[in-house]
Amino acid sequence: VQLQAFGGGLVQAGGSLRLSCLASEPFFSSYTIGWFRQAPGKEREFVATISASGSSRDYTDSVKGRFTISRDNAKNTVHLQMNSLKPEDTAAYYCAANRYYSGVESYRNYDYWGQGTEVTVSS
Repeated sequence: VQLQAFGGGLVQAGGSLRLSCLASEPFFSSYTIGWFRQAPGKEREFVATISASGSSRDYTDSVKGRFTISRDNAKNTVHLQMNSLKPEDTAAYYCAANRYYSGVESYRNYDYWGQGTEVTVSS
C-alpha cells in the first residue's frame, strides 16, 4: 500500500487545515487508516484513526472536538479536518495503514506509511 499525505501548511492559531491521505491500492477499503504526528525532538504520537468501513473512530484526547477524521473509500482517501489549531499542533503529520482495527494508537501496529506533511501553527 502506497500512501501520500498532503495538505499541510502554515496557519495562525485558531485557523483550520484539511489534511488528505491518498492511497494507490485497490484494497484500501480493507485498511484502518491512522494519522500520527511528530514534532522535532519528540516521539511520534497518535492523532486519530478510522476503521476500514468508517464506522469506528478514535482520537487522542488533545484533539477531540477539534479534529475530525473521515474517509471516502470510493476515492481511496482519508481526510483529517483540523480546526481551532494551536501552536502545540505543529508537527509533521503522517498517515499510515493498519490491516486491522487493533492497537490503533500504537505506531508499531501500522504496516504502511506515507511521507509526512508539515503543519506549522503560529501564535
